[in-house]
Amino acid sequence: MTLDDLRAFVAVCDAGSLSAVARDLSCTQSAVSQRVRRLERELGLPLLERQPRGVAPTQAGRLLRRAAGDGIGTLDLVVRQLHEIRDGAAGTVRITTGAISVRHFMSQAVVAFRTRHPQVGLEFQTSHSGRGCLDALAADTADLAWITIGPSARGVAQRTVVHLPWVLAVRSNDPLATRATIHRDDLADIRHIRLPENSTSRRSLDGHFAQHGTEPDASTSVADWDTAMLLAELGLGHAIVPALPGWRAAEHPGLRLIPIPDLPPLATGWAVRRWETLSPAALAFADAVAESLTPPTLTPHIPGRGPVREPEAVTPPATQATN
Repeated sequence: MTLDDLRAFVAVCDAGSLSAVARDLSCTQSAVSQRVRRLERELGLPLLERQPRGVAPTQAGRLLRRAAGDGIGTLDLVVRQLHEIRDGAAGTVRITTGAISVRHFMSQAVVAFRTRHPQVGLEFQTSHSGRGCLDALAADTADLAWITIGPSARGVAQRTVVHLPWVLAVRSNDPLATRATIHRDDLADIRHIRLPENSTSRRSLDGHFAQHGTEPDASTSVADWDTAMLLAELGLGHAIVPALPGWRAAEHPGLRLIPIPDLPPLATGWAVRRWETLSPAALAFADAVAESLTPPTLTPHIPGRGPVREPEAVTPPATQATN
């Protein structure tokens, strides 16, 4: 029993004529009759009976017509949807990431993607940690995860999109605000606003401090990078955070971001289960984000001296790690 045989049988039941279906299918009446006979041989029951004008289904034929008609209708709908997904014209892309990542890393890409793929849905899921993002991939509740790149994880492919240099966020009237750069050794004396516990960025920073013996005193801890910078702007301490793409210093006149060239940049990017199994729409969104991001250019403003331009951060080629 093949799908083509069932389609022909349903068409004959609806048309009441073998010849009419043959014309619609651009084949001979004999070919249509052979499809029906194959079904009858397999089922061991007559499915059609001849009438003065055409044919009509038997009792067995009516049962098969109802079941096959419902199934074929559903299958045709699914096939159309699959073709749309294949062509990137429909479907939904499920993205999991931290609460602030869409604002800082994806806002331009979302607009560009929506223009190119207006029928594709975007579903954003907020996770409070990189581990949570990877768990969403493993549970198949997300297609793409935007994460801070960390150690290789089983069953996950990670791809770096942009490297973020570290900066020290301080209030504009803080004594350190006049510095063009901050040396690693100077961090031992700051009032540190710690990054989220169990986050990859915090582990990276803590590991560097442990290696060089410059662990600063922590006065406050926060849930995300934005909150860390806000508290620094309010004068509650100093925040060591990655320089974020699209950061607008003019919107935060009370805050200074001072480069820390001694700290290696933080890698951020995509994690997926397997790139080759992603839908075209998911691949298009991942590419749109990568195309929209450029490495932050650090231009701290020093009162009385004007802006000081630091060399632009260099983004190494994208890498992919798989397990």
